[in-house]
Amino acid sequence: MKKKVAFYTLGCKLNYSETSTIGRIFQERGFEKVEFTEEPDIYVINTCSVTDNADKKCRKIVKEALKHSPNAFITIVGCYAQLKPKEISEIPGVDAVLGAAEKFQLVDILADFEKKDKAEVYASAISEANTFHNSYSFGDRTRTFLKVQDGCDYSCSFCTIPLARGNSRSDSIENVVKSAREIAASGVKEIVLTGVNTGDFGLQEGRRVETFFQLVQELDKVETVDRFRISSIEPNLLSNDIIAFVSQSRRFMPHFHVPLQSGSNKILKLMRRRYQRELYADRVASIKALMPHCCIGVDVIVGFPGETEEDFLETYSFLNDLDVSYLHVFPYSERENTLAPSLPGKVSIKDRNRRADMLRILSEKKKRHFYEQNTGRDFTVLFEDDVKDGIMEGWTENYIRVAAKYDPVLVNETKHVRLTGIRADGLMEAEEVYAEVLKH
Repeated sequence: MKKKVAFYTLGCKLNYSETSTIGRIFQERGFEKVEFTEEPDIYVINTCSVTDNADKKCRKIVKEALKHSPNAFITIVGCYAQLKPKEISEIPGVDAVLGAAEKFQLVDILADFEKKDKAEVYASAISEANTFHNSYSFGDRTRTFLKVQDGCDYSCSFCTIPLARGNSRSDSIENVVKSAREIAASGVKEIVLTGVNTGDFGLQEGRRVETFFQLVQELDKVETVDRFRISSIEPNLLSNDIIAFVSQSRRFMPHFHVPLQSGSNKILKLMRRRYQRELYADRVASIKALMPHCCIGVDVIVGFPGETEEDFLETYSFLNDLDVSYLHVFPYSERENTLAPSLPGKVSIKDRNRRADMLRILSEKKKRHFYEQNTGRDFTVLFEDDVKDGIMEGWTENYIRVAAKYDPVLVNETKHVRLTGIRADGLMEAEEVYAEVLKH
């Protein structure tokens, strides 16, 4: 009988693309992929290390896995596995821990997946994670996350990603275009380009041989893909050429997610970011000048060491005045082997959470204002197959979430709609422009 394997993913879109690829490797070797609760023989848990509760989450998922399948072989991979392999190996129930250089070879390394008396650790030094592994999610949702870049050469003082994923490296444009065509052939209509530092695409064996702008230009020629999105891009790497090209493209959506982290130049310097707030404001202005209805998302960290109340209010005021659409807010969390914890001016947990709450309220106001600005306008919505209480949802080109009465014909289809108003749950209502009104 085929051995059954189940997966659980923590963290970013990049992790989802890699979990899906590891899942396909298992299936190609004769394993059966099943749901988490279907008593699998093997669990693969892909971990994240962005926040300080990675250990807590990992322990909880292992515990839940053992409830469903007490004798299952439990394997831990991902960023947390690279950073703390010994610590993870001591979690009750864990059988194997694989680092960044080993995770795509886990079927070969573990072979029979037989439980031992003690967890096995396969985690090389991060310098060994120096090759690029093509990855994309498939079969999990309407949109596909396609990895184009991995690792990071930046040295932000709060971040462990370079330690968990290694130096920046990329696929080639030729291979990315090939993957995009394969994905489109399966019926997927939207591809999200993802990476650790996506805009740094083009580095191969330490040399820059191609650029992210060139990649965007070539993908735009893939006629079988309806939509591309850029998942996240650093402001210093989001060039005017990219912005201008996206504004004219029929395939690249008017949606950018651009990390800010702080609206205080003092804090940006302490964070070792590669820009100041003036450049960020210029990027937003450039986008809005060419695409007034473009959606712009922002990452922000609050409570960073040295951030006074005045510094935070400077960030709040900067964001309040900025024409952006939503915020992803993170209270600062200490990470081992980074510079930030040694900086003076530690901010209390209480103040970190209070500041985060203030920005989350601002985010809701920003999002509602953005939705109101687009009410009465026409868009196309790509509907997904997630259905709850008879309602299905989809995204417009500019990342507005639209609700409609479930219709199986609409799944993975784009429909021309006019946005008519905001529902009580914050989603948008719409009416079909060229057919019957969508009932809610």
